[in-house]
Amino acid sequence: MRSLGKLIQIEARLFLRDPMTFIVGLLLPTVVLIGLGAVPALRERSEDIGGQRFIDYFAPSTIVMAVGVIGLTNLPVVLATYREQGVLRRMRATPVAPAQLLLAQLVVNIVASLASALLVIASGRIVYGVPLPQHPLGFLIAFLLGITAVFALGMLVAAVAPTARAATGLSTILFMAAMFFGGVYLPRFMLPDAVANIGAFVPPGVQSLLDAWTGTAPAAIPLVAMAATAIAAGAVAARVFKWE
Repeated sequence: MRSLGKLIQIEARLFLRDPMTFIVGLLLPTVVLIGLGAVPALRERSEDIGGQRFIDYFAPSTIVMAVGVIGLTNLPVVLATYREQGVLRRMRATPVAPAQLLLAQLVVNIVASLASALLVIASGRIVYGVPLPQHPLGFLIAFLLGITAVFALGMLVAAVAPTARAATGLSTILFMAAMFFGGVYLPRFMLPDAVANIGAFVPPGVQSLLDAWTGTAPAAIPLVAMAATAIAAGAVAARVFKWE
């Protein structure tokens, strides 16, 4: 347990010392939300989105970004790099098991995603008065299932990618898909209905987050889909993951 704690400290320092990881992973979603809110028209209520302000409607999409940028880009690339550089192989000759490094990476990246999401919620509330999630329990369940599904997919990429370059390519495709269906590139009310419906089932499940944010209990089927994705991707990743 002591060695795991030390590993978590080391991995956390490495995460924070990387300027791109720190800025993009932790700060970019908040910067996007604050930047959009600086446009006066986006702080006005619109009938196109049920009388909400765009800045309120878009907040869950920045949560999608906060989770995706770390779980789908940072985590798999770091683990693939460790494998490619022989870090995991060399750890087998030490008292620290490679699985502990894997767990340390998961802890650091999940905490970073949580911090990024909380920063989005807090900054939106303080700067623009964005309402807090109106269905807290539903939001918590949707967020936890969504982040678990995203990180399971990230681990699957890390498991199958032979090199860091391959991991970057695969994770970029998944990240762009998550951002598109999550309403980051184009607001969900502007997407075709079929695309928006698909987005409800693409991790981390932006529709469930949006429903809970506005006070509606998330639908059960998308939540079940998030859980099934997490279980399936996690099981496959555990089975095919190679330490060298």
